[in-house]
Amino acid sequence: MDNVIQADVVIVGSGIAGSLIASKLAAAGVKVAILEAGASVDRPAAVQRFREALVKVPECAYPRTAQAMFPVTDKPGDWYRQSGPDTFKSTYLKVVGGTTWHWLGTCLRYLPADFQLQSRYGRGVDWPLSYADLEPYYGQAEVELGVAGDSNEHLDSPRSTAFPLPALGQTYLDATFAKALAGSPYQVRATPQARNSIAHDGRIACCGNASCIPVCPTQAKYDATVHLARAQRAGAELHERCTAVGLDLDDRGHIAAVRFQRWDRSAGVAKAQVFVLACHAIETPRLLLASRNDSLPMGVANRSGQVGRNLMDHPIQLSWALSAEPVYPYRGPLSTSGIENLRDGAFRNTRGAFRTQISNDGWSWPTGAPLSTVRELIQQGHRGQALDAAIADQTSRHLQMASLIEQEPDPANRISLDDEERDYYGVPLPRIAYRLSDYVKQGLAAATAAHQDIFQRLRASPIHHAEVAQGAGHIIGTTRMGESPKTSVVDAQLRSHDHPNLYIAGSGVFPTSGTANPTLTIAALSLRSVASIQEALRGK
Repeated sequence: MDNVIQADVVIVGSGIAGSLIASKLAAAGVKVAILEAGASVDRPAAVQRFREALVKVPECAYPRTAQAMFPVTDKPGDWYRQSGPDTFKSTYLKVVGGTTWHWLGTCLRYLPADFQLQSRYGRGVDWPLSYADLEPYYGQAEVELGVAGDSNEHLDSPRSTAFPLPALGQTYLDATFAKALAGSPYQVRATPQARNSIAHDGRIACCGNASCIPVCPTQAKYDATVHLARAQRAGAELHERCTAVGLDLDDRGHIAAVRFQRWDRSAGVAKAQVFVLACHAIETPRLLLASRNDSLPMGVANRSGQVGRNLMDHPIQLSWALSAEPVYPYRGPLSTSGIENLRDGAFRNTRGAFRTQISNDGWSWPTGAPLSTVRELIQQGHRGQALDAAIADQTSRHLQMASLIEQEPDPANRISLDDEERDYYGVPLPRIAYRLSDYVKQGLAAATAAHQDIFQRLRASPIHHAEVAQGAGHIIGTTRMGESPKTSVVDAQLRSHDHPNLYIAGSGVFPTSGTANPTLTIAALSLRSVASIQEALRGK
């Protein structure tokens, strides 16, 4: 067992960002070492755990251990220490392949306006790059992930390339929405997603298991182990069950090593010319803050004081209803269509925009259906064949929508270190201060009104709206990029302003949240950073 790992580049985290960067660098002949806090996932075992789980939250397929602890959706205070006033509800995994194991697979691009929120609408900040700067890398990312989509629909994000895979078929439920909303302000479109619509990249086409969250049984849905395997075949070394606990600096202010501990608490160091932190928007600032020392009392890469700040999500407005006629949910991917034409407009100077996901999983999220439906019908007195008929009738008419609300950056929404509690390795637990602003609340209200209108056009009744926003699982901000070292943590190449051989990848670098699911943008930014990392290796 090596106590010293030596490489050209050390990457902390094996999720989408870390694995993509590792695969590209290794293919170019760079010696890469990857540190991953979690263990490899046995897919069949994960599927079985999901089937047997009494509470089917996104994390239920993945056992937690003291050595690689992570938050769970139904117990947000179990790992996070929350200061409020609102509860932060989004989570992540610590496993080989990261949170792509339980992501939905949605691969929307950000809109051109999302990169210029301040200059266009006077809110938040602008990104230090434009949509045009990132557009070629969006195309590359879609190829790398194998995104299926309708190339005739740019969804207000202009394209220079076609989707690599044809769109997945839309469901009967989607068609019902599209028919009812024809000619209305709501445009139903196929959702681009990293899911095989045809056999691709040695993986089969999606066969509609309807368990994208928490686990795809067949790997038709992309996850980061695809690129991790490519990286390893090209010579990269994966060191799983190794948790980074601190960063050491040399006399020049460069990162000299990552200190890590294994599950048995044995310690080691990983040394390199260049370091990439890709361990999610909670764990990355936590590591930077925990690495503070006498010369850097606010932590590593934090002369700006921005590390941990501007935590964002896409708070979700969840609504559900009962259609007049059967729409046959609970089949296929959990979502195949959405309403994307409400993501931008002058209203963004006063309220958050939103995109609306049309969900194929019925009432499972808001009520726990179909089991909750069975309980309700039994309580109503249904038995035997009458119960079977009632279950079939009601579940065939379940409708559900989820709108993801734009959240603007707020420096008071932040990750810090808990003063008292520590993890298995002695690192302080993450403490979260989080508040939903009026900007978000107005966005939630607008989404509720849109849901009400849509359901009424569908002649659905009764209609229900969640009174509390849900977490989208999109942890954004905390190490944002920007042009100025005084107000940001990394530059547009993801390179630390403070330490020239340190890069930070992932959704933590996003200056603003937009409304799109962040994974495709994470991938595009990661691919864009590779050239800069290679230049850093050459001493530039």
